[in-house]
Amino acid sequence: MKVGVFTCWCGENIARTVDCEKVAAEIGKLSGVHCSETYKYMCSEPGQHLIAQKIKELGLTAVVVAACSPHMHLKTFRKAAEIAGINPFLVEQANIREHCSWVHPNKDEATAKAVEIIRMAVEKVKHNHALKMIEVPVTKRAMVIGGGVAGIQAALDIASAGHEVVLVEKEPSVGGKMAGLSETFPTLDCSQCILTPRMVEVGQHPKIKLLTYSEVESVEGYVGNFKVTVRKKARYVDLKKCTGCGACWNACPQKKIPNTFDYGLGNRTAIYIPFPQAVPSKPVIDAAHCTKMKTGKCGICSKKCAAGAINYEDQDEMVTEDVGAIIAATGYQLYTIDKKEASKETGDSVPAGYGEYGYGKYPDVIDSLQFERLISASGPTNGEPKRPSDGKIPEKVVFIKCVGSRDNAKGINYCSKICCMYTAKHTMLYKHKVHHGEARVFYMDIRSGGKKYDEFVRRAIEQDGAIYHRGRVSKITQEDGKLIVKGVDTLAGKPITVEADMVVLASAMCSAQGVERLAQKLGVGYDEYGFLTESHPKLRPVETNSAGVFVCGACQAPKDIPEAVAQASAAAAKVMIMLSQPVLTRDPEIAKVDEQRCVACFACGRSCPYNAIERVEIKDRSGHFVKWTARINPGLCMGCGTCVAVCPSKSVDIEGFTEQQVYAQIESLG
Repeated sequence: MKVGVFTCWCGENIARTVDCEKVAAEIGKLSGVHCSETYKYMCSEPGQHLIAQKIKELGLTAVVVAACSPHMHLKTFRKAAEIAGINPFLVEQANIREHCSWVHPNKDEATAKAVEIIRMAVEKVKHNHALKMIEVPVTKRAMVIGGGVAGIQAALDIASAGHEVVLVEKEPSVGGKMAGLSETFPTLDCSQCILTPRMVEVGQHPKIKLLTYSEVESVEGYVGNFKVTVRKKARYVDLKKCTGCGACWNACPQKKIPNTFDYGLGNRTAIYIPFPQAVPSKPVIDAAHCTKMKTGKCGICSKKCAAGAINYEDQDEMVTEDVGAIIAATGYQLYTIDKKEASKETGDSVPAGYGEYGYGKYPDVIDSLQFERLISASGPTNGEPKRPSDGKIPEKVVFIKCVGSRDNAKGINYCSKICCMYTAKHTMLYKHKVHHGEARVFYMDIRSGGKKYDEFVRRAIEQDGAIYHRGRVSKITQEDGKLIVKGVDTLAGKPITVEADMVVLASAMCSAQGVERLAQKLGVGYDEYGFLTESHPKLRPVETNSAGVFVCGACQAPKDIPEAVAQASAAAAKVMIMLSQPVLTRDPEIAKVDEQRCVACFACGRSCPYNAIERVEIKDRSGHFVKWTARINPGLCMGCGTCVAVCPSKSVDIEGFTEQQVYAQIESLG
C-alpha cells in the first residue's frame, strides 16, 4: 500500500508547538509512506489540491492527514481524495491539534508525540479497506413533537416545502408558553397578534396532521423509517362533530377550577378551551373535575350540545405514524429544585429552591409567567396588574432576577439567557399600566446580547424609570399586608429594605417535564440539566447523534423567541434535505457480525443502546433451519462498539475500527 501523509500547520495552532517539518521528515522514513508533505492550511482549497495532486502523481492508495479533530474536516479530506480516485474510507485523520499541540507547552515533547500519533494512523490505514456508503429508504413524512412557536415554525416550513408533517402537542391547543405572553421584547408587539396567525395556519394546512392532547408513547425504527406510536388522550369531545360554539362551557356549573393556562391565577370550567385563540378551538373535558365523570350526575354540557359532540365514554387511542425524520421541540418549564415538586394547582414547576422568597406562602410573590398573565389582555384580570391577594393595583413592585440561574447552591450554574430582557419588559409594561407606580429590579448582571436588546434595557431604566439594584435578595417576609424585601446594592455598598406590594421572580428556564423519558424513546442524549444534546455545538447545532432526529427551541437550551424560530427553521431545513433524497446514505463504519462464528448468545443485542441488532435464522439452500445468528440493522447502528466489547465469541467488529486496525496502532508504539 502506498501511503501519503500530509501534515497541516493549522496556521500556528499546530505549528506553534509542533515542528511540522521535523514531523514530516520523521514520518517520511516509515515503511509504506511514499509521500510526506506539510502545508499551512491543509483544509484550504490549495491544501486539498496538494493532496489530490500527490495521489495522481505518485499513485497513492491511502492517505493520512495530520491536522485537527476528525469531527472538523475528515469528510473534507475524504471528499478530496475521492475526487482524486481513492475510496474515501482509505483516508485517516490524525488529530495533532486537540490531542497534541493544544495540550503541550513543550515543543520537543509535542513534536515527539505528534510523530507517534501519525505513526499510529499510518499503521491503521494500512489495514483499511474500501467501504461503500449504506443506502436507506426514506419515508417522505416528518414528525414534530411540541406545538410551541418552535414546533409550529418547523412544521410550517416542512409542510410548505410539500412534505407531510405530523405535529404532536401534549396540551389541548398548540401555542406553547408564547401563547400566554402579553408582549414580546424588544419591539413590544402583541404575542398573540404574531403567534395566532401561525397557529391558525398550522390548524388549516393541508399537509399538517395535528394531534393535540397527545403524547409520544414509543419510537421504533431508524433514520428514514421511524414508527412512532402516539397516545391520543380522551377529550370526551368529538372533534369532527364539535363546532366550537361554546354552549357547553358556558353552561358548565363547575366554574372554580384553577386555570392551568393562567398558572392558577384564574378559574375555568370542567369543560373548556385553554384560551380564546386556541387551535383547535374545540373543548376538552377535565375528567378529574367533571361531576358527570366522577358521580354520573350532571351532564349539562351534553344536553346543551346541539351537535351531539359530547362522549363521556371516550377512551385513549393509540395511533401509529410512519415518518422519516423527527424534530423535538418540547420547550421548557420554570425552575424548581426538585422536578417532582410541581404545583398541584397548575401542574407547572414552582421555585421550591427559594423558600426564603415565600413563593407559595405569600400570594403576592409570583413568577414571571404568572405576571405575564396578569398584564395580558386575555388574562384573569383583563390586563390590569392586580395583586392576587386582594385584587388591588400594586403601587410598588420588586422584580428579582436570576432566581435559580447561575446559582451553584441550587444546582443550576447556567444563565437562562432571557431573564434580563423579559424583566426589563415587565418593568415597562407595569409602568405603562400604572404610571405612578415604582418598579425596582434586583440583579446580578445585565446580559442583553441581541439586536436592539441593550437599547431596550437602557430604555427601561432611562425612559420608563425602573430602579436597578445590583445585588441579591436574601429574604422576603410579610408585615401588615406589605412584602418586606431585604437585599443589598453592591454598587452603593449598603443593604436595602423595600416595602413592596408585589414581587415577581424571574425563575430559571429548565428543561420540560418528562423530556428525559422522551429522549430515551428517541435515543438522543441529554445533559445534567435535562436539555437535549446536539451533535456538535457549532457545526451541527440542530442535529443529534441519533440519525434522523433533530432538536430546536428551548428543549436544547434556554433561548428567546427569535433564536427558537431560527433554530426551528434550521431543523426543518435539515429534514427537507433528508426528505428530498430518493434514498438516504450513511457512513458504513458500523458493526458487522461474522454470522458463521456467531454462537447466538445475543449478548450484543441485550447491550445495544440503539436496538440495532436482530435475531435471525440462517437456512440452507433447501430452506432448512441451520442456526440462529445476530444481524446488524445498518439503519439503526451508530457504530458505538458496545457489541464488540461484550461479544464472547469475538464475532462482531466495527468497520473502519477492526481489532486488526486497533492492534496495529497499539503495536506501532513499540
